[in-house]
Amino acid sequence: MDNYLRFMLALVFVLGLLFALAYVLKRFAAPGMVRNRSAKRIKVLETLAVDPKRRLVLVRRDNVEHLLLVGGSTDLLVESGLPAREEDDAERGPGTAFARMLKGNRTASGTGTDSPGATADSNVSLDGEPRP
Repeated sequence: MDNYLRFMLALVFVLGLLFALAYVLKRFAAPGMVRNRSAKRIKVLETLAVDPKRRLVLVRRDNVEHLLLVGGSTDLLVESGLPAREEDDAERGPGTAFARMLKGNRTASGTGTDSPGATADSNVSLDGEPRP
């Protein structure tokens, strides 16, 4: 019983020393040694499943957005350097720049309409194939 009590006291003492050391390092560390968790530079804005394996991921890093295709045999950077529109997108929610970019690509290629959904009288489907 005496050995068990000594073991428990030693364990509590060592854990206390570890927590005290972590507190001292965080409190008195030089700037840049310990990163502030609230100052995140990378944020995933939106993901979209392309097929069962692959996903499109819109990532914002330092106010620049990047579109990635991940999950296949290789990951691919689809588009880089998209300007972030924080003032507009903060009001509408995450991923609106991504939706705006997709809508712009669809209308630029002539395969869709300006509205988010294609109308029934449209001659072209969203994937660019002619409708019967």
